[in-house]
Amino acid sequence: MVGTSVLSRQRTRSAWLFLLPALAVMGATAGWPLLRTFWFAFTDASIDQPTAGFIGLENFRALVDDPDWWRAVGNTFRYALISVALETVLGMIIALALNAQFQGRGVLRAAVLVPWAIPTIVSAKLWAWMLHDVYGVINEMLLSVHLISEPLAWTAEPGLSLLAVILVDVWKTTPFMTLLLLAALQLVPQEVYEAARLDGAGPVRTFFSLTLPIIRGPLLVAVIFRMLDALRAFDLFYVLTNNSADVMSMAVYARQRMAEFGELGYSSAAASLLFLLIALFTVAYLALGRVSLDPEA
Repeated sequence: MVGTSVLSRQRTRSAWLFLLPALAVMGATAGWPLLRTFWFAFTDASIDQPTAGFIGLENFRALVDDPDWWRAVGNTFRYALISVALETVLGMIIALALNAQFQGRGVLRAAVLVPWAIPTIVSAKLWAWMLHDVYGVINEMLLSVHLISEPLAWTAEPGLSLLAVILVDVWKTTPFMTLLLLAALQLVPQEVYEAARLDGAGPVRTFFSLTLPIIRGPLLVAVIFRMLDALRAFDLFYVLTNNSADVMSMAVYARQRMAEFGELGYSSAAASLLFLLIALFTVAYLALGRVSLDPEA
């Protein structure tokens, strides 16, 4: 037992030694900028002011009193919750279909990943033209089947802009969820399905009683990854909504205050709150999911 304990400590020390270079690089490229952002959040720093004075919580107080900030928070969470929910449901349906045995399955799996492989900024510009109120093909298609009587300003009207961003994000990111869920489905033993068929269970009952409980761990991880990515959304909002204050994400708001108004300290406070909100969501989601992931639960 003593020899095993010593060997275990040696392996732990060796593991940390191997990890130190990577941790140092991460600290230099991610940790230091993050700490600088937190510091600027407590100062009156601006783009055209070389020196920054400490002002305490003034930036955060101003941010809490800013209705544009809370509008951006609401937009971001509505976008994240709706888009991730749709992507999870659609991703599960597509993954279940691709998990079946049929000819040409490999080609279809590769084709499904095409929207996800396209860079986000390219997808956003592509859909911006497709959703254009004058030249867009989407309006033309809807007019041709008489679903609308006049062209819609998808990216100009606040009521439609958020919907357009959500639809584009669902189109692009559903393949990502499909890929993660398909990988989880591949781990389900086929004997489970054979036993369910022998017991007379139908596809729906098999899914909810067997498949879903087995893959709940990977499903939870996939949802967390997508939610974290959605909460820091920038590209789609910035390109599709023309930086509109009515349909602005938290990341776009922070960028606007820095790049357009030069308020480095204020924008750092917004970015810090964005980071804290994402961190709090992650902790809360993991705490809620720990019970379902516990095999003794």
